[in-house]
Amino acid sequence: MNLETLRLYCDVVRSNSFSLGAAANRVSQSAASQAVRQLEDDLGVRLIDRTKRPFGVTREGSVFFEACQEIVERIEKVRAEIHSHRTRVEGVVRVAVIYSVGLEDMGWYTERFTALHSRARIRLAYLHPDEVVDAVLSDRADLGILSFPSPHRSLTAIPWRSEAMVVVCPPEHPLAGATSVSAADLSGYPFVAFDKSLAIRRAIDRALRKKGARVDVAMHFDNIETIKQAIATQSCVSILPQPSVRREVEEGVLAAVPLEVPGLVRPVGIIHRRQRDLGPTASSLLRFLQDYRPGDMVG
Repeated sequence: MNLETLRLYCDVVRSNSFSLGAAANRVSQSAASQAVRQLEDDLGVRLIDRTKRPFGVTREGSVFFEACQEIVERIEKVRAEIHSHRTRVEGVVRVAVIYSVGLEDMGWYTERFTALHSRARIRLAYLHPDEVVDAVLSDRADLGILSFPSPHRSLTAIPWRSEAMVVVCPPEHPLAGATSVSAADLSGYPFVAFDKSLAIRRAIDRALRKKGARVDVAMHFDNIETIKQAIATQSCVSILPQPSVRREVEEGVLAAVPLEVPGLVRPVGIIHRRQRDLGPTASSLLRFLQDYRPGDMVG
């Protein structure tokens, strides 16, 4: 049982995914699964319930996660303090990011940034938008990336990008072949919405009301990945940020059609604590995020 294994276990539990936890630690999914099984053998208890999809964390696994997280964070904090006087870009940057941005883009940013700075490491936590804010405020993350960042007296919010919203449907859907779709065209089709508690849901509802349009909300979810699955399996439609469906459109799993609602976009921002020295590594990552987009720096 070593620090790297404890860090890997924390990442697996935090992301609720063996594949994401493995990617964050630059190991294979099989290696991540074997490492967790070795921990279970060492402790003599089951930490992960693999009979569920997605997997569940047992009571013992939750207790162990809290202890591991405290150990890893303490050691990383000590390391950061030891090296705080340096200007060299090295050490860990903790980034809390919403799933839709993290799954689509953060792998590219992590690979390119660490290629430029071989002594630096990005630790990603995939969270709900409110949890991203909490992670930054509680100093569990140096940077946070989320959509519709709200003003906060303790946070600095930096606009990062603005994503066009599109109508998403199965490729065989009647709307899939249209050159564009108006808000009124959505009437009569089962619609998959975001949960009402989310800012993106409120923005979409306001935009549709301004157009005098009503949609038939058949179901609602709190994340884009589940909405995409519902669209594909239930032959529904939805309104989603265009970058979040790029891969599915390229693979022919979903269709995305321009929406005739000017001004409806998803703003994405980067947040960090006010009056807090980010340090050279987090500051370098922040500049890198602002200066580059996936597809830049080819080769």
